[in-house]
Amino acid sequence: MNWVDELAGALGTEPLTDAEVDRLLQVARDVAHSVERKVTPLAAFLLGMSVHQRMLDQHGRAEAVDAAIADLRATIPAT
Repeated sequence: MNWVDELAGALGTEPLTDAEVDRLLQVARDVAHSVERKVTPLAAFLLGMSVHQRMLDQHGRAEAVDAAIADLRATIPAT
């Protein structure tokens, strides 16, 4: 088990899938390189909050992640 899996357990949530890890790291890179590096953790936090809200609204996790990433990407300035 890696540290991120341990963190998921400590926070009472399911571990990330390999696909989620890849997508989340890619969107974090996009924010860091297209917006500003120091706001990347803030964007990640807001992304997580959006996923959580969507799941409370009865969306599955995969659908919630997809929709939140799409909304985040829509705000990234074109390069």
